[in-house]
Formats: sequence, structure tokens, C-alpha cells
Amino acid sequence: MAEITGDQRIQSEVLEGLATAVNHRRWFVELAVPYLGDNPIEIGSGLGDYALEWADRLPRFTATEADPDRLVRLKERLADRPTIDVREMLLPHSERGDYSAVVSYNVLEHIDDHVGALRSMRDLVRPGGAVIIIVPAFQFAMSPADIATGHVRRYTKKTLAAAMTEAGLTVEKIHYANALGLLGYFTATKVFRLMPKEGPMVKIYDTLVLPATKAAEQLVRPPFGQSVFAVARVPA
Repeated sequence: MAEITGDQRIQSEVLEGLATAVNHRRWFVELAVPYLGDNPIEIGSGLGDYALEWADRLPRFTATEADPDRLVRLKERLADRPTIDVREMLLPHSERGDYSAVVSYNVLEHIDDHVGALRSMRDLVRPGGAVIIIVPAFQFAMSPADIATGHVRRYTKKTLAAAMTEAGLTVEKIHYANALGLLGYFTATKVFRLMPKEGPMVKIYDTLVLPATKAAEQLVRPPFGQSVFAVARVPA
């Protein structure tokens, strides 16, 4: 990805720590499943945690990574999975594709030209296919942890929808997710200036708090959350 900022080592440490938040990951896996189609591509697969879960449900899946070191690790981890293609992907780009969907979680906030990145995602998808995005929510929650991991912005529903629309996409669904997670993240990273790494607090939240949060948000969409989830369509 062009112009990704932040310490790549810290980013990898955070990815490794958050890999232990199994319930959180499976919740966000499920959000995307109805829109993936038969041959999606993930932009920014990191260490492959999401890719492995999605690929189990699909006949074919493409995982991508921009950071060279993480790309090597990703290829090694997915080497025994013949239904998963692994490749380098930089954004923005001029490539055209025929994928059923693009899914990209916690990537767009790293990219200065986020509209250009969304256009590149759009161009990888066949007409009528989906671009599925999760990004961190609310600029007031921007913390030293965000800066260290290379975040250049956080989003609201309005700002993410505006960027997707400017990129030539039609927003189909957009909502906040993980309301209690925003409160926990703000307290941990902005008040106490901690990094969101593996530890007892992550495990306690993921095991005890998150299942109840997920159940509640399946009934009522909250007016805020730690993340913004969006699905947009590529016009026919």
C-alpha cells in the first residue's frame, strides 16, 4: 500500500496480540460472509487470521499483503491451503479484476489517499459485487496507539460513506459495531496510553463482555462503536 505510516514492527505485534481475541474476530468474520460471493479478495491480510476463517467457507479466496516481511509470513502460514491464493497488493493501483468482492478490515485508516484506495478496490470487483470495509471509529479516540500503528484518521458513518461514494461505490449498509469496545479502547489507549496487545484485559473482554455486546447489537444497532462496518456495491 502506498504511503502506509507507522512502525511495521509495532503493527505486527498488535496483530499477533489481537489474534487471541477469537470471539471478536469471528463476529467480524460473520459480518462479511453474506457479501463475499464465490471468489473474494482480501486487501491487507496481515498474518492471515481472517483469511483462514473466510476460506473455510468458500471455494476460492485470495489473500494479499503490502508489507514484505508480513507477506513472507503469510505465504508460509497459508502454504498448505490450496484454495487460498497469496499475492502482494499495493494501493492505489491500476489493476482490473473480476473478483466477487473485496474485503478489507482495518486497512483504509492507514492510507493517505483513501478515496484512491477505494477506487482501486472497486476496480478489482465485477459489476454488482461488494466492497466490504471495517475501519476504526471516531476521531476523538485517536490515541498514541493509533499513531504508533500508522493510523492517519478514524471514521464516522458519514465520513466513510462520503469516501465510498466519491470512489464511485453505492453504499448498501453501514453501521457501528462493538459499542463497549470503543469505551474500553478509549480508556486503555488514550487515558492509560496502553497498546492493544495480548494480555488479560483483552482475554477478559473477548470472553466475557464481547458475546453479550454482539448479542445486543444484533437486536439494536448502537449509535456509536469501536468500528464502522460498511458494504458498498460496484455499479453495474
